[in-house]
Formats: sequence, structure tokens, C-alpha cells
Amino acid sequence: MNLYKFAKPFLFQLDAENAHDLTLKSLRFAEKTGVLSLLPKPVQCEPKEVMGLTFPNPVGLAAGLDKNGAVIDGLAALGFGFLEIGTITPRAQPGNPKPRLFRLKEAEAIINRFGFNNLGVDNLIQNVETVKYRGILGINIGKNFDTPNESAVDDYLVCMRKVYAHASYITVNISSPNTKHLRQLQEKDALDALLAILKAEQQVLAGKHGKYVPIALKIAPDLDKSQVVDIADLLKAHQFDGVIATNTTLARDAVVGLSNADEAGGLSGTPVREKSTLVISQLSKQLAGELPIIGVGGISNGADAAEKIAAGASLVQIYSGLIYRGPSLVRDICKTLA
Repeated sequence: MNLYKFAKPFLFQLDAENAHDLTLKSLRFAEKTGVLSLLPKPVQCEPKEVMGLTFPNPVGLAAGLDKNGAVIDGLAALGFGFLEIGTITPRAQPGNPKPRLFRLKEAEAIINRFGFNNLGVDNLIQNVETVKYRGILGINIGKNFDTPNESAVDDYLVCMRKVYAHASYITVNISSPNTKHLRQLQEKDALDALLAILKAEQQVLAGKHGKYVPIALKIAPDLDKSQVVDIADLLKAHQFDGVIATNTTLARDAVVGLSNADEAGGLSGTPVREKSTLVISQLSKQLAGELPIIGVGGISNGADAAEKIAAGASLVQIYSGLIYRGPSLVRDICKTLA
């Protein structure tokens, strides 16, 4: 992907969020003009059966890059085995004030405090209905910033009901650090209640739509071992279909002294790799194969992805690594895991 090597210096001269927006616009342009057809064909990996779905390769796009499902066809052309869009909320919301996206170039890291900025679930569905892509599509759902935690389940239910017919799987995001108090939903009693209601609704929707759509839970890397054990036990008890580990971290110990390191928000990229892998390892031991893990966090080459698989993940997702390494990262990981 020499084109990205050419474009990267220019993009990195721009404000990080402006570069993000320009990248999405460029992908949309490439979709319309047919430029995407010139990209190299993706490396062939062994398909994987996970959550009852057949993934053509184990490398996915993590949620956050395409929050509104606006460039699904463009992203699909980069060779991903699956795409996850969102996080989406019931109502459109602007997110946190700008600036809210920062590069830590020396560490190949990103700090974001977007705050679930998106155009709302109805807009996302309209976009999904117009795409040509027929591969595996995860839809990541959250709650609006002004919805109190005691009513959070209502927001998740609204999103779940609306996206169910359009999703290959649904991810329940309770781990973003940028929506106030959201991570409290990871606490044992709150999570127990939330999972019970969502699982019951999944059964209702499966009957209504005549298809079973798996549900995964996305968790934070900033959990101690006892919290990971509690979450794993609850996921098994409620027969959830998968878990995504992990979201961004609030820790800054790996980037002390670097430019932008003191910005508020979630840190992603290389510095979160070890924390994410540790959570995956702890989850894997406690889950004992009862449900699969999707590993995400700090993957910047094939070896990082293989580390996640060795720790217990069945699939991997990338986002920050894509920003620093470009689309060729998908091919590199596939070659390593092939």
C-alpha cells in the first residue's frame, strides 16, 4: 500500500481529527470512483468459525473508525475479515468539545475523548441498507451521554432492537472511558442485571426476525483480576456469545513525559498491548472455552496479533495500528496468522 506511505506525512501534519475526517472522505471518494478495485487482493487466511459465524479471515476493524457506517464498502476493500461500526447511540449527539483526538507519535499511540459522537442509530441503519458489502458486520451500541446509568439498559435495548436485523453480531460497549460513569456498568451487580435483560431481549428478537444474532460485551483493560473473573463468570452464566478485550486505557504509565500524554481520554495503540493481552489471558483461563474472545489493543504487526491469539483470542481487531502502519497491516497480520 505505497499510497498510504505517500499520504501519511501529509495526514500527520493535520490536526488528528481533521486527518480522520479526511481519510473517511477519501475512502468515500475511492468507493465512488472505483479506485478501490486497484488495491491488492487480500491475503487468503483460513476461515474461522466464531460465535456461529464464518469469518473469512481473523483480522477485523475495531469500532470507532466508522461510527456511522458511512464508509463500509471502502473499508471492506482493505481486506478485513470483518468490520465493526459504531459506537452508535439512540439519539444523535455531538460528543465532547474539540480538540478530542491526539497523537503520541513516539509511542505509536492515540488518545481520544470523542464521547460517542455519532448521528444516531437511525442514520446508521440507513447507511447499512445502502452498502454492497455482504460480509460480517458487527454493530457496536452504547448509551447517550445524558442517559443515567439506571436507565442505560433502555438505550441499549433501543439500539439492539433497531440494529438486530442488520447486524451479523452486536457489541455492547460498557467500557468507553469518555462517557461519564459508563464503566460503572462493568461492576458485578450492575452487569448482572444488564446482561440478563439483554440476553432475554436477544431471545425475543431471534424469534421475531427468525435469526439468531450473537451478542458480545466489550470490556476495559483497566480491570483487576477479580473483576475480570467476575465478568467472565457472568458472561458464562448469561450465555453471552463473545467478549471483546479490550477498549482504551486510562493509564499513562507507558507514555509518561511524551507530548499529549496528559490529555484526558482513552489511550490506544502500542502502550495498551500488554494490558490488553493480560486481560485476554485472564479471561481465557476463566472462560475455559465457553465463549470466544476477540482481542484488540496495541496490535501493530503480525507478532502482536499472534500474541493475542496465543493468549486466548479467536479473532483480532485493529484501529490505532492502522493509523500508524496503514492498510498493509491487515495483510501483514494475515500472513503471520495464515
